[in-house]
Amino acid sequence: MKFFIDTANLDEIRQAHELGLVDGVTTNPSLCSKAGVTDIDAFHLQIKDICQLVQAPVSAEVLSTASADMVAEAKKLARIHEHVVVKIPMTADGLKATRVLSQEGVKVNVTLVFQALQALLAAKAGAAYVSPFIGRLDDISHTGMNLVEEIMTIYNNYGFETEVIVASIRNPLHILQAAMAGADIATIPYKVMMQLIHHPLTDIGLEKFLDDWRRVQQA
Repeated sequence: MKFFIDTANLDEIRQAHELGLVDGVTTNPSLCSKAGVTDIDAFHLQIKDICQLVQAPVSAEVLSTASADMVAEAKKLARIHEHVVVKIPMTADGLKATRVLSQEGVKVNVTLVFQALQALLAAKAGAAYVSPFIGRLDDISHTGMNLVEEIMTIYNNYGFETEVIVASIRNPLHILQAAMAGADIATIPYKVMMQLIHHPLTDIGLEKFLDDWRRVQQA
């Protein structure tokens, strides 16, 4: 399973990349705002810098809501760098834009997916990626991971090449469940990615090894 990091913060991306954990990046307007991006020029520069750092797919989201405007905005984003993937919302206009863009060779990540039939429509429209938001479903007392399992079953049934990006991840258990379900990608906040590294028994075991070795040296 591929790991994308869900942030627009260059320092977080750099640190995770140095660990060899970054196969791509996803951003959205909220994450860009948190990273201090204040205008469209700064946004484009941030996306370019991220692409040059990771040399892997980087999702950048359109802000338009009408299909023609989405297409025009998406083409501008795609020109920033060869690794840009354009995020399009799961709406009727979004599907129209996805169809046009995919036919013109622009990779699209259909985002804000909350049911399996939406994912099916996105794949039929030619999306390169689809992003089911599992944490937000959990928040309203649905089991978000059930959605991932349904999408994987449908895509496997019909041989769709659209990759599933499990999004809105809140904890390490979400990543384990996504991997068990066979999801292609998990897009993970930096804090949660770092949590994957640590286990109390690992810390205890390492400290015991070091203590034992110190006693050997003192003998």
